Amino acid sequence: MDHFSYKNGEMYAEDVPLSRIAREVGTPVYVYSTATLQRHFRVFSSAFEGLNALVCFAVKANSNQAVLATLAAEGAGADVVSIGELERALKAGIPPQRIVFSGVGKKPSEMRRALEVGIKQFNVESEPELEALNHVAGEMGQIAPVSMRVNPDVDAKTHHKIATGKSENKFGISWAKAPEVYREINNLPNVRATGVDVHIGSQLTDLDPFKLAFEKVVSLVKDLRSEGHAIEHIDLGGGLGIPYDPDAETPPSPVDYGSMIKQVLGDLPCSIILEPGRLIAGNAGILLSELLYVKQGEDRLFYIVDAAMNDLLRPAMYDAFHNILPVAEPGDNARNASVQADFVGPVCETGDTFAKARKTVPMNPGDLVAFKSAGAYGAVMASTYNTRELVPEVLVNGSEYAVVRARPTLDDMIGMDTVPNWLTR
Repeated sequence: MDHFSYKNGEMYAEDVPLSRIAREVGTPVYVYSTATLQRHFRVFSSAFEGLNALVCFAVKANSNQAVLATLAAEGAGADVVSIGELERALKAGIPPQRIVFSGVGKKPSEMRRALEVGIKQFNVESEPELEALNHVAGEMGQIAPVSMRVNPDVDAKTHHKIATGKSENKFGISWAKAPEVYREINNLPNVRATGVDVHIGSQLTDLDPFKLAFEKVVSLVKDLRSEGHAIEHIDLGGGLGIPYDPDAETPPSPVDYGSMIKQVLGDLPCSIILEPGRLIAGNAGILLSELLYVKQGEDRLFYIVDAAMNDLLRPAMYDAFHNILPVAEPGDNARNASVQADFVGPVCETGDTFAKARKTVPMNPGDLVAFKSAGAYGAVMASTYNTRELVPEVLVNGSEYAVVRARPTLDDMIGMDTVPNWLTR
């Protein structure tokens, strides 16, 4: 469920008409709903009632300060994968003891900063990283809390670019080697094993891969405890999918996900960490765009919009589906006169295509369209390719809205470049 709906003949974000945002801020522009962010976090968190669970929002999904601050007010922790995301989480008011640091390539400087602020744990992905962390913590006179990320070699049945739990993926240590690595931790004076971490991929629409991976992790935790390791918690990662295409996808609900986890954990006395990102933010945002031109090709109709692949990369990168709806509510006549069109952007790439042969209503230049389910992996992946201004972001709260990241000017962007003095002599 989201809070983008038709009222008075047009689409609103909560109680703000999207046409007003387009008129006052310009397009393309990301629009987020506070009520949807709050609702999704609360529904997900409540699915683990009765468990000692920490919900850490995956900052990589949407790192805007206003979004993070909204979730911080709900009690969210943060899953970060860079020092930049760590600083964003801290500045948004997320306490360091509710922050976990993931990622395969942490630099010593990043480790040092995370130890300085006192994060909850490092999700360590390799033995070299473990040794580097031990060295940095030793220099600082600290003991770093670690969870080794184990790779359970489970097929997540998702897009190959967002599958992370198979043996050929770069993430985590091999399943067979895990007991040996935990024994190695006992020999390192400045790290302490506090948990086990697993994450098998993103946008999963089936509980079976989760269940298989989690059962393996629970078995591993029991084995590690029998060897004397004080494993306090299991980090189960994120990955639960959302219905980008309501007609084709019906992902499990958070309630079903929570019930499965409770069943797998059984009576294991262990706290859990969860790292949802897309599930919280995905349907809490849309990309608002204007139709520039209607072009009739030899064998197809093109709707050329002012948003492009640099604003929303997912279709070009993952062949991802986004529902595209007109902001003006179509009447019966428009629905009955449906057409098929390719939605494309202005960037000089054939890959700058959002949808092919998409059934839609007839539209005209100047009409506004909303790319649904764009609140996750949208603005965070945006770029200035083709020297296009970085797309701005807006947060709606009831009947008011605020620009939470402004659109830079071309002078701002070009001013970031420096011409060396030998070219200006």
